[in-house]
This record gives sequence, structure tokens and C-alpha cells, in this order.
Amino acid sequence: MRLVLLAATLALTGSLSARAGTVTIAATTSLQDSGLFAYLLPKYTALTGTKIDVVSRASAQALLVAEHDGADLVVVNEPDALTRFVDQRHGVYRRRLMANDFLIAGPRSDPAKVARTKDGAAALRAIAQARAPYVSRADNSGTHTKEQKLWARAGINPKARTGNWLRETGLGMGDTLEIADKLGAYILTDRATFVARRNRLKLDVLVEGDPDFYNPYEIVMVSPLRHPRGNAEEAKALLDWLTGKDGQAAIGDFKVDGTVLFHPSVE
Repeated sequence: MRLVLLAATLALTGSLSARAGTVTIAATTSLQDSGLFAYLLPKYTALTGTKIDVVSRASAQALLVAEHDGADLVVVNEPDALTRFVDQRHGVYRRRLMANDFLIAGPRSDPAKVARTKDGAAALRAIAQARAPYVSRADNSGTHTKEQKLWARAGINPKARTGNWLRETGLGMGDTLEIADKLGAYILTDRATFVARRNRLKLDVLVEGDPDFYNPYEIVMVSPLRHPRGNAEEAKALLDWLTGKDGQAAIGDFKVDGTVLFHPSVE
């Protein structure tokens, strides 16, 4: 019954939406910072004529934007927060979209001697013990949540360590990478944003390959039952394209300097 009601609402809200012809996506910052959206979304606009607006925020903030009727679709890399969003009936049609991985970058001098380890928690423990400069987004993003889990696995509370080695930015991935580069600091980053900016960075990839570095991205449509002011019909069409054969192929084709930055998640 709920699915029937949802389908009826999709048709109704699509015709009544104040944003007809435009779909708004609230998405984690790495999708803008890496250049993926600039490559991917115009393909859909050229195909359908639908205009797509992007609100680039940390995952928790992107979900909050959607809760306050500011988006039609949400793309985040924070599974637990997305589960809460869906459980509270803010979102429907949750689907896997793509994945990449995290890595720890840092100065070539590597004062904490973490290079070539594949254990992210051990690397963070060594950085903390050395009081080596480390920069955190500290913005409740998917990256920040992963970082907190790694600190917990390492048995370290970084804020309890003396000294000014830990810096918190409250900014997106691209801006935080730039700050880490200027400070010669270590940083946990998604690979896509790092690769997209590495030609202007002095930081090196030092830690990679930890299975816990897996970084999945999911997409969900804002529920037209809970949020009837959105553009549900066109949002659902875009979601279907992104998770379908053509959209997934376009995601897999996106490269920077020959490197695939996101791996599609065709189900």
C-alpha cells in the first residue's frame, strides 16, 4: 500500500513542483572537488534537458539540507547517517552508486615513519605518538566519521594529546587538503580528491590498502511523502539514470591523468 501511495505521490509532486525542470542534489564535497559532477551531470542535462543544481556539503550537512526541503536527491559516503535518514522516512529508493577508497597522505619527510604500512589505525597511532602535524576535516563528513573510527581502533583520543600537532578545519576535502599541504601535515583523504589535486600538492600517498579504507557512496531520493515540495518525478528519473547502465558507465569512464577515481556499483 505504501509503495502504491508513493508512486501516486511521485506523479503528483512531479507536476506540482515549484522546481519543475530542475533537480537539486545535496552531495558530499568530494564529488565536486574531484570534478566528477562537472563531468557527469552535463551528460544527463544534454540527454533530457533537466537542469541539475548541486549543494556541496559534508555528508551530515547534506542530509540536513534534504531534511529541510533543500534537495531532491542526496549522495553521501556515510552509511550509518544515511540509514538514520531512511529510517526516519526522509529518504526512499536508497541505492549503491559507486566506491573508491581512503588513503593517508603526508609530507615526503614522513616524520612519523608510516610510509608503506597498510594499517590505517597503526599509522594514526604513530602520528599521534610523534606529535607530527595532522589535519582533520572535523565536519561530520563521511571522511571525518571514518577518521574517528580509525582513531578508536588505534586506542587514541587525539584531542587528549598535548601539543598543537592536531588542526581541525571544519571545511570540505579539497580545502582541507590545501591546508594540510601548506602545513606539511598528514591527512586522511578520499583518493578522488587527492588525485584531482595532486599536481599542486607536495604531499605523498603514504598509507593505502587497508581494507577499512573502503569508501562507498550511496544515493537516495528525498521522500515525496515526507517532503512533497520537491521535484520527485524528475529526481527519480535522474536516480534511475545514475544507477543504470548508462550512468554507471559514465562514472567508470571518469578519469584524471588516466586514473579511474570512482568505481561504479552496478547491482
